[in-house]
Amino acid sequence: MNLDISLAPQILFYIGSFPVTNSFLWMIILTIVTIIFTLIISASLKLVPGKIQSIVEIFLEGGYDFVKSVIGTDKKARRIFPLVMTMFVFTLITNLFTYIPGQAAIMINTADGPVALFRAVMADYGMVFMMTTITIILVQVVAIIVHGPFGYMGKFINFKSPLSFVLGLMDIIGEFAKLVSLSFRLFGNIFAGEVLGAVMLFLAPFFIPLPFMFLGLLSAVVQAFVFATLTLVFVMLASEIEEDEIVEQASI
Repeated sequence: MNLDISLAPQILFYIGSFPVTNSFLWMIILTIVTIIFTLIISASLKLVPGKIQSIVEIFLEGGYDFVKSVIGTDKKARRIFPLVMTMFVFTLITNLFTYIPGQAAIMINTADGPVALFRAVMADYGMVFMMTTITIILVQVVAIIVHGPFGYMGKFINFKSPLSFVLGLMDIIGEFAKLVSLSFRLFGNIFAGEVLGAVMLFLAPFFIPLPFMFLGLLSAVVQAFVFATLTLVFVMLASEIEEDEIVEQASI
């Protein structure tokens, strides 16, 4: 038996010219399951909540309180909470469902040979990159709305002094660094956990891999929280008004 580790997700089949990979298929299935579960909960809401509704309400209320404690006000929290919570729930579910026992053993025959039917969604860098791109674009939009187009550009292009100009260039590099660091942090941890688990199961397929599996589960939860929290922090920083802007607005 050979251990096949691939950085890129394997293609299962094509819909026209569109390749359907094992990570993409798993994402679609988990998305549908999550939507169905959400619709069932929404349709069965009661004034006196049951156990499941109580758990969901505590989960959402705790998430909203955390977002509010970071972002500062109810107005901002109501606007950013849906996106942050969606990213957290989606990342958490896709990470946790990777550890369903026996999932990796389900194979399908393709033109390139047998490949795993399912693969960790966040172990596909393309998926992580798109989520991160959405975050960074949102941050830039928030910054433009809060500071105005000229104030936003003035952060990066500033000729008041040589130091201000250099700092502006560093800010440009920093924005690209956010994209790289945020995406590689999530992708690297999930992919490394998947590879480590596969290697340990290959070498010792009984009790020895269990500690590594629990470590992977912990990393799955932590990375979902970290990704959502960093998204929240980036938006908060973009929405802050600096002291010189406050003085300028007061003078107007």
